[in-house]
Order: sequence, then C-alpha cells, then structure tokens
Amino acid sequence: MRSPRARLLTLLSAFALATALTGCGLVSSSGTFHDARLPDGARPLAGAKLVVTSKSFTEGVLLGKITATYLAAAGADVTDLTGAPGSASSRQAQLNGDADVLWEYTGTGWVNYHNQTETISDPTELWQRVHDVEKREHDLEWLPPANFNDTYAFGASTPNAERLKVRSLSDVAALPVPDRTFCVDDEFFSRADGFIPMLRKYGIPYNDPNGVPAGNVTRMDAGVVYTATAKGAPCNFGMIYTTDGRVKNLNLVVLDDDAKFFLPYSGTAVVRGAVIDRYPQLRPLLGTISQHLTDELMQDLNSRVDIDGEDPADVAYDWLKSEKLIE
Repeated sequence: MRSPRARLLTLLSAFALATALTGCGLVSSSGTFHDARLPDGARPLAGAKLVVTSKSFTEGVLLGKITATYLAAAGADVTDLTGAPGSASSRQAQLNGDADVLWEYTGTGWVNYHNQTETISDPTELWQRVHDVEKREHDLEWLPPANFNDTYAFGASTPNAERLKVRSLSDVAALPVPDRTFCVDDEFFSRADGFIPMLRKYGIPYNDPNGVPAGNVTRMDAGVVYTATAKGAPCNFGMIYTTDGRVKNLNLVVLDDDAKFFLPYSGTAVVRGAVIDRYPQLRPLLGTISQHLTDELMQDLNSRVDIDGEDPADVAYDWLKSEKLIE
C-alpha cells in the first residue's frame, strides 16, 4: 500500500496540473495563502501539521483559503490543497487520510454521499443526521454548521419583484398564469428534487394550463439564467444559488422558499476524527469562522472573485483582517 506521504505528493501534482490547465476563469492559487497571526499572539495549534483541502468552485476555494490562513495564524503548519478538481477529489483525499479539513454542505452529504431521498427541511435536523452517519461510517466530524445555506432558490429582478409584489414562492403561485414565467437549466429541470416537484409543492403543476404551461418555461445554460432574470426576459423568475456573487452584483431578490421545499445546503467544516481528537482546539477555532459566515457575506466574497477578479487568497486574508480575526 502506498504511504500517505506518497499519496499526498501525487495529489499535489494532480492539483498543480489541474490549475495549470485551467487556462481561463478561476485560478485557485492552490498552495498559497497569506502569513498572519492571531490578534493576541496566541498559538493554540503550535506543532500541529494540517492539510486543508477544498472543492474547486469559487466558494469552496474561498472557504479553504479562509481556513488555511486562520489555522496557520493559530500556529499550525498548514499544507494548502485548496481547489481540488471536482467534489470527488477533495472528498476522497479526506477519506484516504491525505487531507484533514474540508468544507462540505449538508445537502451534499445527505444526497450525494449517502444517497438519501428524504427531504429534511429543518437545517439542524439535517445536519445532525449527516453528522451521525458520517461519524459512524467514516469517523468524520461535521462541526456545527455556519450561518449560510448555499441551496437552490428562485430570484427576480428588483423591478419585477416590486412590480409583481412578490417576496416568496407562494406569492409567485398566487400570480396570474401569464406572469408565472421561469428560466431554469436542464439539470435543475430534470432533478428528482428540482423544478417540476417544486411546482407541485406550490400547487402550480408543470404543463398545466392553470399551473405553469410548458411555454412559460425557458431552459438555458445555468450562467445565462442570472442575466435573463436580471433583464426580466424571457422570464420573471430564474433558478439561482443563494450565495452566488451574481445575486448581489445583479441586484436580484431571492424569493423565500416558504413551503420549505428545497433541501438545506448548510456550509460545514469537516475534520477527520483522529485529527480533531488530537487537536481539540480546532473546534473553537473553526467555530469562530462559522459564526461569522452568512448568505450575504458569501455573496460578497464570491462576487469579489467572480465579478471583480480578485485572488481568493487575497479575499480570504482581507476578510479575516476586516473581522479582526488575524493581524
């Protein structure tokens, strides 16, 4: 069996290659983060050696950079493997013991990792269920979740939300049929927990003249949905992710899922059980980060990378400084 060190070197090489092949779009700055220290000069993790990984999309990389920077400021010797290509790479690295800390989402754990189909709308209950099965089956510790939920939602332009007087999906269901126009991508349209079941939940079934006629739905690339929704054409309402930076940049109104259809995707720091047993200081340190994170904040941080083109390592460092968590 190959040693963890050999597997780690292989992972580092793969991640570096993936970054080099990116060509355009987000560059994860894998392996880099800014030096800092805690404001009181304390080093509760002095002597600890930790590997922080993340998924490759913007929010995952940002969470990884925040974590790597903060834990290093607390005295840990941190290896930065942020930006692992695809969800499976970062997950497998942690399962293999090649990575110690990873930010995950409760909905991902429930649906993707454990193939559950039951929709649990209460975020605390869902976290507890995921926490228990992950601890039992993989000795992974899902710490208490942060205050943000990167889940599906529907948005509207601010002018349309005001004109139609909508703040929730129940308000949308109460509109006249011609106003119930939607933009969605193909994946969300066909998901078992996606568009068509959502319409049924709100009493406006798809392809029904009294619900949402097929002609009221435009299917397009996920990225185009945001701009179409902001323009209000060809749809009044578009499928979005609640913490996406484009929500703030395009001044979209996120509609309340008041019937609680969508599964929560609460952001959660996950640590290998053996690691958190050895370094219990990780609980309060990661808890401090979690307490500061909200939907609005993640929209802002994601926007700084995706819209303004800033480096994730710089954004993470600047935010930690602004919160006086490091100096």
